[in-house]
Amino acid sequence: MNSSRREFIKKATTGAAIMAAPAIIGSSGTFGQKKPADAITPFKLKYAPGLGMFRQSAGEDPIDNIKFCHDQGFRAVFDNGLMRKTPELQEKIMGELKRLGMDFGPFVLRADSGKQDFVLKTQEVRDMLEAQMKEGVEVSKRTGAKQALVVLGRYDMKLHMDYQTANAIDNLRYCCDIMEPAGVTIVLEPLNHYTNHPGLFLTGIPQAYAICRAVNRPSCKIVNDIYHQQVSEGNLIPNIEAAWSEIAAFHCGDNPGRNEPTTGEINYKNIFKYLYNKKYDGTICMEHGMSQRGTKEGEARVIQAYRECDSFEV
Repeated sequence: MNSSRREFIKKATTGAAIMAAPAIIGSSGTFGQKKPADAITPFKLKYAPGLGMFRQSAGEDPIDNIKFCHDQGFRAVFDNGLMRKTPELQEKIMGELKRLGMDFGPFVLRADSGKQDFVLKTQEVRDMLEAQMKEGVEVSKRTGAKQALVVLGRYDMKLHMDYQTANAIDNLRYCCDIMEPAGVTIVLEPLNHYTNHPGLFLTGIPQAYAICRAVNRPSCKIVNDIYHQQVSEGNLIPNIEAAWSEIAAFHCGDNPGRNEPTTGEINYKNIFKYLYNKKYDGTICMEHGMSQRGTKEGEARVIQAYRECDSFEV
């Protein structure tokens, strides 16, 4: 290939990339080509950016972040730090989401992965769980959030796994007795033990499914974090299908790297198409980093990645 032809191909490829780059619009500023907000088509599914994910484009204010996400076509957000915010800010956030017709992903109620708790049968654990569940109920009453994320803590190396499982089931039934009358669903998150969370009790979708079936309460379900499950077990769509009745929400992120879809090995376009065809109407929390951190260009790339994966045929 001669040098002039190589230069022509280089220029053509660069031009195509620029044309394909997302136009970001926002309530707090603009990046790239400015368009009216109603020109951005909503996504087919409720992908939910974390509050603050687009701070380079939208600033630090959570309300401006919500407006920005809506302007980009997102119809949900999530916030792992909701319970650490003041009641006034919690109400303000939920009021803005309600105004814009947006959903809110599960809030983190208990995620202390460094302790043994659910696997133990002690009064101390029961008292702790009772206090925490009641706190979650109050947050739900104040905000309207109806899904509370729970991690089941570490396993006990001195206790047979079957006894630990039975204890976890009993403790979860006890928690459901508190949460269910308030209309709150506990969502259990299995976390991978190879890369991020060694020593945890709950690591896989089949295990979480078996526990939810044994608890046998409508207020105990699963949040399937696709990133974690790719690390732990793979076989993503068949495992989602097998556990479908017990899955209430999703998290996502690519692997390796735990960044936006299209940066790793997971075929998110196929997964999102599968969820769409299943008529899934819940949130898909974008619980991941970005391949180009700390820049508007990196934020634009995240949005473009979701546009690419959301472009499946229906």
